[in-house]
Amino acid sequence: MTGTVTSHRSSWMDADLDIYRDAVRRFVAEEILPHQDRFARQQHVDRSVWHKAGELGFLLADIPEIYGGGGGNFAHVAVLMEELAYAGDYGFGVGVHQIAANYILHQGTEAQKRSYLPRMARGEMIGAIAMTEPGAGSDLQSIRTRAVLHDGEYRISGSKIFISNGAMADLIVVVTKTDPNAGSKGVSLLLLETKGAEGFKVGRVLDKLGQKAADTSELFFEQVRVPASNLLGGAEGQGFRHLMVELPYERTLCAVTAIASTEAALRMTLDYTRQRRAFGKPLFEMQNTRFKLADVKTQATVGRHFVDVCVQRVIDGTMDADTAAVAKLWTTETLGRTVDECLQLFGGYGYMMEYPIARLYADARVQRIYGGTSEIMKEIIARSLAREPS
Repeated sequence: MTGTVTSHRSSWMDADLDIYRDAVRRFVAEEILPHQDRFARQQHVDRSVWHKAGELGFLLADIPEIYGGGGGNFAHVAVLMEELAYAGDYGFGVGVHQIAANYILHQGTEAQKRSYLPRMARGEMIGAIAMTEPGAGSDLQSIRTRAVLHDGEYRISGSKIFISNGAMADLIVVVTKTDPNAGSKGVSLLLLETKGAEGFKVGRVLDKLGQKAADTSELFFEQVRVPASNLLGGAEGQGFRHLMVELPYERTLCAVTAIASTEAALRMTLDYTRQRRAFGKPLFEMQNTRFKLADVKTQATVGRHFVDVCVQRVIDGTMDADTAAVAKLWTTETLGRTVDECLQLFGGYGYMMEYPIARLYADARVQRIYGGTSEIMKEIIARSLAREPS
Protein backbone atom coordinates (compact mmCIF):
# COMPACT_ATOMS: atom_id res chain seq x y z
CA MET A 1 0.00 0.00 0.00
CA THR A 2 1.37 3.43 -0.97
CA GLY A 3 -0.78 5.17 1.62
CA THR A 4 -2.01 8.10 -0.44
CA VAL A 5 -4.85 8.28 -2.97
CA THR A 6 -3.70 11.51 -4.57
CA SER A 7 -0.94 12.41 -6.99
CA HIS A 8 0.39 15.00 -4.55
CA ARG A 9 4.16 15.06 -4.33
CA SER A 10 5.62 16.59 -1.20
CA SER A 11 7.58 19.75 -1.94
CA TRP A 12 10.60 18.43 -0.06
CA MET A 13 10.89 15.25 -2.15
CA ASP A 14 13.50 14.93 -4.90
CA ALA A 15 14.90 12.19 -7.15
CA ASP A 16 17.37 10.93 -4.54
CA LEU A 17 14.59 10.70 -1.94
CA ASP A 18 12.47 8.74 -4.43
CA ILE A 19 15.23 6.14 -4.59
CA TYR A 20 15.56 6.21 -0.82
CA ARG A 21 11.79 5.72 -0.40
CA ASP A 22 11.84 2.70 -2.69
CA ALA A 23 14.62 1.16 -0.61
CA VAL A 24 12.77 1.86 2.66
CA ARG A 25 9.58 0.37 1.23
CA ARG A 26 11.40 -2.83 0.26
CA PHE A 27 12.94 -3.05 3.73
CA VAL A 28 9.53 -2.67 5.40
CA ALA A 29 7.97 -5.24 3.05
CA GLU A 30 10.72 -7.79 3.64
CA GLU A 31 11.79 -7.27 7.24
CA ILE A 32 8.68 -6.02 9.06
CA LEU A 33 5.39 -6.82 7.31
CA PRO A 34 5.81 -10.64 7.28
CA HIS A 35 6.53 -10.66 11.02
CA GLN A 36 4.04 -8.15 12.39
CA ASP A 37 1.88 -10.69 14.20
CA ARG A 38 4.90 -12.25 15.90
CA PHE A 39 6.29 -8.85 16.86
CA ALA A 40 2.93 -7.99 18.42
CA ARG A 41 2.88 -11.24 20.43
CA GLN A 42 6.41 -10.77 21.74
CA GLN A 43 5.87 -7.01 22.28
CA HIS A 44 9.02 -5.92 20.49
CA VAL A 45 10.68 -5.92 17.09
CA ASP A 46 13.65 -8.26 16.72
CA ARG A 47 17.12 -6.81 17.19
CA SER A 48 18.03 -8.23 13.80
CA VAL A 49 15.67 -5.68 12.25
CA TRP A 50 17.57 -2.88 13.96
CA HIS A 51 20.87 -4.29 12.70
CA LYS A 52 19.53 -4.61 9.16
CA ALA A 53 18.17 -1.06 9.22
CA GLY A 54 21.57 0.13 10.40
CA GLU A 55 23.36 -1.75 7.62
CA LEU A 56 21.09 -0.16 5.03
CA GLY A 57 21.58 3.36 6.39
CA PHE A 58 18.01 3.86 7.61
CA LEU A 59 18.99 4.73 11.19
CA LEU A 60 20.17 8.27 11.95
CA ALA A 61 19.92 9.26 8.31
CA ASP A 62 19.82 12.93 9.35
CA ILE A 63 22.99 12.74 11.46
CA PRO A 64 26.29 13.96 9.90
CA GLU A 65 28.55 11.31 8.42
CA ILE A 66 31.38 12.33 10.74
CA TYR A 67 29.33 10.78 13.57
CA GLY A 68 28.37 7.68 11.60
CA GLY A 69 25.03 8.95 10.31
CA GLY A 70 23.70 9.13 6.79
CA GLY A 71 24.52 12.78 6.23
CA GLY A 72 20.98 13.51 5.08
CA ASN A 73 18.27 15.65 6.65
CA PHE A 74 14.86 15.44 8.26
CA ALA A 75 13.27 14.49 4.93
CA HIS A 76 14.96 11.08 5.13
CA VAL A 77 13.51 10.50 8.59
CA ALA A 78 10.08 11.63 7.38
CA VAL A 79 10.20 9.13 4.52
CA LEU A 80 10.99 6.30 6.94
CA MET A 81 8.19 7.25 9.31
CA GLU A 82 5.70 7.61 6.43
CA GLU A 83 6.50 4.20 4.99
CA LEU A 84 6.13 2.54 8.39
CA ALA A 85 2.74 4.25 8.85
CA TYR A 86 1.58 3.28 5.34
CA ALA A 87 2.44 -0.32 6.21
CA GLY A 88 0.54 -0.11 9.51
CA ASP A 89 3.65 -0.57 11.64
CA TYR A 90 3.95 1.30 14.94
CA GLY A 91 6.21 -1.18 16.71
CA PHE A 92 9.63 -0.39 15.25
CA GLY A 93 10.73 2.34 17.63
CA VAL A 94 12.96 4.26 15.24
CA GLY A 95 11.19 7.55 15.96
CA VAL A 96 12.29 7.61 19.60
CA HIS A 97 15.71 6.34 18.56
CA GLN A 98 16.06 9.29 16.16
CA ILE A 99 14.91 11.75 18.79
CA ALA A 100 17.42 10.43 21.34
CA ALA A 101 20.20 10.73 18.76
CA ASN A 102 19.27 14.33 18.03
CA TYR A 103 19.48 15.18 21.73
CA ILE A 104 23.06 13.92 21.67
CA LEU A 105 23.89 15.64 18.37
CA HIS A 106 22.56 19.06 19.33
CA GLN A 107 23.10 19.08 23.10
CA GLY A 108 25.91 16.62 23.75
CA THR A 109 29.64 17.09 24.11
CA GLU A 110 31.95 16.13 21.28
CA ALA A 111 33.04 13.03 23.19
CA GLN A 112 29.40 11.98 23.70
CA LYS A 113 28.63 12.39 20.00
CA ARG A 114 31.63 10.34 18.91
CA SER A 115 31.00 7.65 21.48
CA TYR A 116 27.30 6.99 20.96
CA LEU A 117 26.06 8.20 17.58
CA PRO A 118 28.03 5.75 15.40
CA ARG A 119 26.80 2.79 17.41
CA MET A 120 23.22 4.06 17.28
CA ALA A 121 23.52 4.52 13.51
CA ARG A 122 24.64 0.91 13.13
CA GLY A 123 21.78 -0.38 15.25
CA GLU A 124 24.20 -1.68 17.85
CA MET A 125 22.70 0.60 20.49
CA ILE A 126 18.95 1.17 20.72
CA GLY A 127 18.09 4.58 22.14
CA ALA A 128 15.29 5.65 24.49
CA ILE A 129 14.26 8.73 26.44
CA ALA A 130 13.02 8.33 30.01
CA MET A 131 10.81 11.29 30.90
CA THR A 132 7.42 10.19 32.20
CA GLU A 133 7.01 9.00 35.80
CA PRO A 134 4.06 7.45 37.64
CA GLY A 135 3.34 10.85 39.21
CA ALA A 136 4.65 13.20 36.51
CA GLY A 137 3.69 13.17 32.85
CA SER A 138 3.47 16.41 30.93
CA ASP A 139 4.58 18.41 34.00
CA LEU A 140 8.29 17.67 33.76
CA GLN A 141 9.14 20.07 36.57
CA SER A 142 7.44 17.61 38.95
CA ILE A 143 9.70 14.66 38.25
CA ARG A 144 11.10 12.95 41.33
CA THR A 145 13.93 10.88 39.85
CA ARG A 146 17.14 12.14 41.51
CA ALA A 147 20.76 12.11 40.43
CA VAL A 148 23.35 12.89 43.11
CA LEU A 149 26.99 13.53 42.21
CA HIS A 150 29.50 11.63 44.34
CA ASP A 151 33.17 10.92 43.61
CA GLY A 152 32.89 11.62 39.89
CA GLU A 153 29.70 9.63 39.42
CA TYR A 154 26.01 10.39 39.42
CA ARG A 155 23.79 7.98 41.32
CA ILE A 156 20.27 7.84 39.90
CA SER A 157 17.28 6.80 42.00
CA GLY A 158 13.64 6.78 40.92
CA SER A 159 11.30 5.22 38.38
CA LYS A 160 9.87 5.88 34.94
CA ILE A 161 6.83 4.57 33.10
CA PHE A 162 5.51 4.35 29.52
CA ILE A 163 9.06 4.39 28.13
CA SER A 164 9.25 3.54 24.43
CA ASN A 165 12.12 1.13 23.62
CA GLY A 166 12.51 0.80 27.39
CA ALA A 167 13.13 -2.93 27.70
CA MET A 168 15.50 -3.17 24.73
CA ALA A 169 17.31 0.14 25.16
CA ASP A 170 21.09 0.10 25.36
CA LEU A 171 21.30 3.85 25.88
CA ILE A 172 18.72 5.90 27.77
CA VAL A 173 18.51 9.68 28.03
CA VAL A 174 17.28 9.90 31.62
CA VAL A 175 15.50 13.07 32.76
CA THR A 176 16.54 13.66 36.38
CA LYS A 177 16.63 16.28 39.10
CA THR A 178 20.19 17.21 40.04
CA ASP A 179 18.93 20.09 42.20
CA PRO A 180 15.45 19.39 43.61
CA ASN A 181 15.12 22.92 44.96
CA ALA A 182 15.73 24.75 41.67
CA GLY A 183 12.51 23.96 39.78
CA SER A 184 13.06 23.68 36.03
CA LYS A 185 16.65 24.86 36.48
CA GLY A 186 17.36 21.76 38.54
CA VAL A 187 16.61 19.33 35.69
CA SER A 188 19.51 17.55 33.96
CA LEU A 189 19.78 14.79 31.35
CA LEU A 190 22.06 11.81 31.90
CA LEU A 191 23.15 9.19 29.35
CA LEU A 192 22.77 5.74 30.89
CA GLU A 193 24.32 2.69 29.27
CA THR A 194 22.06 -0.10 30.46
CA LYS A 195 24.34 -3.10 29.90
CA GLY A 196 25.71 -4.17 33.26
CA ALA A 197 24.27 -1.14 35.03
CA GLU A 198 23.92 -2.24 38.63
CA GLY A 199 20.66 -1.10 40.21
CA PHE A 200 18.92 -0.61 36.86
CA LYS A 201 15.86 -2.79 36.32
CA VAL A 202 13.29 -3.12 33.56
CA GLY A 203 9.83 -3.74 34.97
CA ARG A 204 6.80 -4.81 32.98
CA VAL A 205 6.56 -4.51 29.23
CA LEU A 206 3.15 -2.85 29.30
CA ASP A 207 0.05 -4.34 27.67
CA LYS A 208 -1.41 -1.54 25.58
CA LEU A 209 -4.64 -0.83 23.71
CA GLY A 210 -2.74 -0.54 20.43
CA GLN A 211 0.78 -0.46 19.03
CA LYS A 212 1.20 -3.97 20.40
CA ALA A 213 4.59 -4.58 18.83
CA ALA A 214 6.10 -1.52 20.50
CA ASP A 215 8.31 -2.14 23.51
CA THR A 216 6.83 0.18 26.15
CA SER A 217 8.12 -0.44 29.66
CA GLU A 218 8.52 0.52 33.28
CA LEU A 219 12.05 1.36 34.41
CA PHE A 220 13.50 1.41 37.92
CA PHE A 221 16.71 3.04 39.16
CA GLU A 222 18.23 2.23 42.53
CA GLN A 223 21.49 4.12 43.03
CA VAL A 224 22.45 3.48 39.42
CA ARG A 225 25.93 4.83 38.79
CA VAL A 226 26.62 6.97 35.73
CA PRO A 227 29.98 8.67 35.04
CA ALA A 228 29.91 12.44 35.40
CA SER A 229 31.13 12.57 31.79
CA ASN A 230 27.71 11.25 30.75
CA LEU A 231 25.91 14.41 31.84
CA LEU A 232 24.45 15.57 28.53
CA GLY A 233 26.27 18.71 27.43
CA GLY A 234 28.54 18.63 30.46
CA ALA A 235 26.62 21.17 32.57
CA GLU A 236 23.96 20.63 35.23
CA GLY A 237 20.60 22.37 35.13
CA GLN A 238 20.33 22.48 31.34
CA GLY A 239 17.90 19.57 30.97
CA PHE A 240 14.69 21.56 30.75
CA ARG A 241 16.20 23.82 28.10
CA HIS A 242 17.42 20.78 26.17
CA LEU A 243 13.90 19.34 26.25
CA MET A 244 12.28 22.55 25.04
CA VAL A 245 14.77 22.88 22.18
CA GLU A 246 14.31 19.29 20.96
CA LEU A 247 10.53 18.90 21.38
CA PRO A 248 9.65 20.64 18.05
CA TYR A 249 11.60 17.89 16.22
CA GLU A 250 9.70 15.20 18.11
CA ARG A 251 6.30 16.81 17.58
CA THR A 252 6.88 17.32 13.87
CA LEU A 253 7.78 13.65 13.67
CA CYS A 254 4.47 12.86 15.38
CA ALA A 255 2.66 14.99 12.79
CA VAL A 256 4.39 13.17 9.92
CA THR A 257 3.24 9.81 11.28
CA ALA A 258 -0.30 11.04 11.95
CA ILE A 259 -0.90 12.46 8.48
CA ALA A 260 0.56 9.37 6.82
CA SER A 261 -1.75 7.25 8.99
CA THR A 262 -4.74 9.34 7.86
CA GLU A 263 -3.72 8.78 4.25
CA ALA A 264 -3.40 5.05 4.92
CA ALA A 265 -6.90 4.92 6.46
CA LEU A 266 -8.32 6.65 3.39
CA ARG A 267 -6.52 4.28 1.02
CA MET A 268 -7.72 1.09 2.70
CA THR A 269 -11.28 2.39 3.07
CA LEU A 270 -11.49 3.46 -0.56
CA ASP A 271 -10.28 0.02 -1.65
CA TYR A 272 -12.78 -1.72 0.63
CA THR A 273 -15.81 0.35 -0.38
CA ARG A 274 -15.08 -0.20 -4.06
CA GLN A 275 -15.11 -3.97 -3.54
CA ARG A 276 -17.80 -4.36 -0.87
CA ARG A 277 -21.31 -4.60 -2.31
CA ALA A 278 -24.56 -3.63 -0.57
CA PHE A 279 -28.05 -3.51 -2.08
CA GLY A 280 -26.69 -4.74 -5.39
CA LYS A 281 -23.95 -2.18 -5.93
CA PRO A 282 -20.50 -1.22 -4.57
CA LEU A 283 -20.64 0.59 -1.25
CA PHE A 284 -18.69 3.45 -2.79
CA GLU A 285 -21.59 4.27 -5.14
CA MET A 286 -23.75 5.29 -2.19
CA GLN A 287 -23.79 9.02 -1.63
CA ASN A 288 -23.14 8.79 2.11
CA THR A 289 -19.98 6.76 1.49
CA ARG A 290 -18.69 9.11 -1.18
CA PHE A 291 -19.37 12.18 0.95
CA LYS A 292 -17.71 10.66 4.01
CA LEU A 293 -14.60 9.78 2.01
CA ALA A 294 -14.62 13.18 0.32
CA ASP A 295 -14.45 14.74 3.76
CA VAL A 296 -11.60 12.46 4.82
CA LYS A 297 -9.68 13.23 1.63
CA THR A 298 -10.13 16.96 2.22
CA GLN A 299 -8.74 16.72 5.73
CA ALA A 300 -5.88 14.49 4.58
CA THR A 301 -5.01 16.90 1.78
CA VAL A 302 -5.08 20.01 3.97
CA GLY A 303 -3.03 18.23 6.62
CA ARG A 304 -0.51 16.96 4.09
CA HIS A 305 0.22 20.42 2.73
CA PHE A 306 0.67 21.82 6.24
CA VAL A 307 2.92 18.94 7.32
CA ASP A 308 5.03 19.40 4.19
CA VAL A 309 5.63 23.01 5.23
CA CYS A 310 6.60 21.82 8.72
CA VAL A 311 9.02 19.21 7.35
CA GLN A 312 10.69 21.88 5.23
CA ARG A 313 10.99 24.17 8.24
CA VAL A 314 12.74 21.44 10.24
CA ILE A 315 15.10 20.92 7.28
CA ASP A 316 15.77 24.67 7.14
CA GLY A 317 16.22 24.95 10.91
CA THR A 318 13.34 27.41 11.28
CA MET A 319 10.77 25.21 13.05
CA ASP A 320 9.43 26.69 16.30
CA ALA A 321 7.69 25.18 19.30
CA ASP A 322 4.35 26.90 18.67
CA THR A 323 4.01 25.68 15.07
CA ALA A 324 5.11 22.18 16.07
CA ALA A 325 2.37 22.15 18.72
CA VAL A 326 -0.21 23.20 16.12
CA ALA A 327 0.97 20.46 13.77
CA LYS A 328 0.93 17.78 16.45
CA LEU A 329 -2.50 18.81 17.74
CA TRP A 330 -4.22 19.14 14.38
CA THR A 331 -2.85 16.01 12.73
CA THR A 332 -3.38 13.64 15.65
CA GLU A 333 -6.88 14.91 16.41
CA THR A 334 -7.73 14.71 12.70
CA LEU A 335 -6.41 11.15 12.57
CA GLY A 336 -8.67 10.18 15.47
CA ARG A 337 -11.75 11.57 13.71
CA THR A 338 -11.00 10.27 10.25
CA VAL A 339 -10.05 6.73 11.22
CA ASP A 340 -13.30 6.53 13.19
CA GLU A 341 -15.27 7.59 10.10
CA CYS A 342 -13.38 5.09 7.96
CA LEU A 343 -13.92 2.23 10.38
CA GLN A 344 -17.67 2.93 10.32
CA LEU A 345 -17.76 2.27 6.59
CA PHE A 346 -16.40 -1.23 7.16
CA GLY A 347 -19.44 -2.10 9.27
CA GLY A 348 -18.95 -5.10 11.54
CA TYR A 349 -15.75 -6.05 9.78
CA GLY A 350 -14.22 -2.81 10.97
CA TYR A 351 -14.48 -4.09 14.54
CA MET A 352 -12.48 -7.24 13.77
CA MET A 353 -8.77 -7.04 14.59
CA GLU A 354 -7.93 -9.08 11.49
CA TYR A 355 -8.78 -5.96 9.46
CA PRO A 356 -6.06 -3.30 9.25
CA ILE A 357 -8.59 -0.51 9.90
CA ALA A 358 -9.36 -1.94 13.35
CA ARG A 359 -5.66 -2.13 14.23
CA LEU A 360 -5.13 1.41 12.96
CA TYR A 361 -8.05 2.62 15.09
CA ALA A 362 -6.35 1.20 18.19
CA ASP A 363 -2.87 2.34 17.14
CA ALA A 364 -4.04 5.89 16.46
CA ARG A 365 -5.47 6.62 19.90
CA VAL A 366 -2.18 7.10 21.73
CA GLN A 367 -0.91 9.59 19.18
CA ARG A 368 -2.99 12.25 20.93
CA ILE A 369 -1.14 11.43 24.14
CA TYR A 370 2.55 10.74 23.54
CA GLY A 371 4.90 13.54 22.60
CA GLY A 372 2.70 15.87 24.66
CA THR A 373 -1.06 15.48 25.05
CA SER A 374 -3.55 17.46 22.99
CA GLU A 375 -4.34 19.48 26.10
CA ILE A 376 -0.69 20.47 26.51
CA MET A 377 -0.53 21.40 22.81
CA LYS A 378 -3.53 23.69 23.32
CA GLU A 379 -1.83 25.31 26.31
CA ILE A 380 1.32 25.99 24.28
CA ILE A 381 -0.75 27.47 21.45
CA ALA A 382 -2.80 29.56 23.88
CA ARG A 383 0.37 30.98 25.42
CA SER A 384 1.56 31.93 21.95
CA LEU A 385 -1.70 33.82 21.46
CA ALA A 386 -1.09 35.70 24.69
CA ARG A 387 2.18 36.95 23.21
CA GLU A 388 0.48 38.28 20.09
CA PRO A 389 0.46 42.09 19.89
CA SER A 390 -2.93 43.66 20.50
